Amino acid sequence: MAADIVLKGMTWDDPRGYDPVAAAAAEFARLHPGVRIEWDRRSLQGFESTPVDELAATYDLMVIDHPHVGAVAGDGCLLPIDLHADPESLVRLEGETVGKSFASYRMAGRQWGLPIDVATQVQAIQPDLQPTPALRWDQVMDAARDGAVLWPLRPPHVLMSFFTLAANLGDPCAVTRGPLVGRRTGLAVLSALQALAELVDPACRKMDPIAALNALAESPRHRIIPLTYLYAPYAREGYRTHRIAFHDIAAIGTGGPIGSALGGTGIAVSARTAQPEICTRFAVWLASAEMQRGLFASHNGQPGNARAWGDPAVNAMVGNAYANTRLTHEAAWLRPRHKGYMGFQEAGSQIVLDAITGRTSYAAALDALDLRFIESFPE
Repeated sequence: MAADIVLKGMTWDDPRGYDPVAAAAAEFARLHPGVRIEWDRRSLQGFESTPVDELAATYDLMVIDHPHVGAVAGDGCLLPIDLHADPESLVRLEGETVGKSFASYRMAGRQWGLPIDVATQVQAIQPDLQPTPALRWDQVMDAARDGAVLWPLRPPHVLMSFFTLAANLGDPCAVTRGPLVGRRTGLAVLSALQALAELVDPACRKMDPIAALNALAESPRHRIIPLTYLYAPYAREGYRTHRIAFHDIAAIGTGGPIGSALGGTGIAVSARTAQPEICTRFAVWLASAEMQRGLFASHNGQPGNARAWGDPAVNAMVGNAYANTRLTHEAAWLRPRHKGYMGFQEAGSQIVLDAITGRTSYAAALDALDLRFIESFPE
């Protein structure tokens, strides 16, 4: 018999993005006869850049990236989760957050999404070639001089590395209108990034984290990616030729693995859906500890719930990837989320890439970053 209610969802095209929500949809249909959720997929690049209002016109449920929140809060294309969710459930989920993940979807007093997947820039190694992670940035540089480093430089990831090193140096980039970063810090970060960029294969400029991790898992000589978003499925035995291990970032500053640029994904509901209560029920259930540490984690999901992150069985599936990167995630830096930020992210990525590949001077790049960042804010 056909379902009485068919909901459409959009996620991103990777086992980590699709497998867990597809499994959750099947289980939700079993628990709620007459409801079916059909998931479509878009590329990682599309996930990072497609305006949410375009998706909300077609889909009931969307997996989104938190930097879009400023735009959606102003455009009214998403339904605030708190309109239909049980308040106690939201309080519980907030208490079970990893770092700033729950707060990353809150703006203007409303909750626009719930974290279902937490990620930040961490360190990835091939343990067959490098049994222990780098603790300091100079160890990363030593490995780069040996030709052993990969590093995803495709926008926006080059800008995320800029953000991470600035915050790790103790001078994080701005999140409100004004110059983006202190001049001394900006110069230090660009210098460090260029020194590394000159030692890695130019092919890295076209790599996103998935491409870099695929290359690391197949490489006979590359052994470390110093900054890449956590993709825990790569830590599963048999996922690729070589298992990848994930660890806290190597510090360039003096404070340890702090300041990594927060990523991850959240589940959101379209303001145009004809089924707001059912969609909200699914979103809260998907983000719950029970779901995240069970069906979600067992189907290539990378949980967003702290109770899943602390679960020994969940960690055992991925070589303790969550436990080994927990400090970096808890101490991650939250990007700007204002309406206009996504345009800056695109422009800023190219400015940083031009600077560290010698196409423009550091001074000109920092001036351009400041100007574009200030211009990204509404008057």
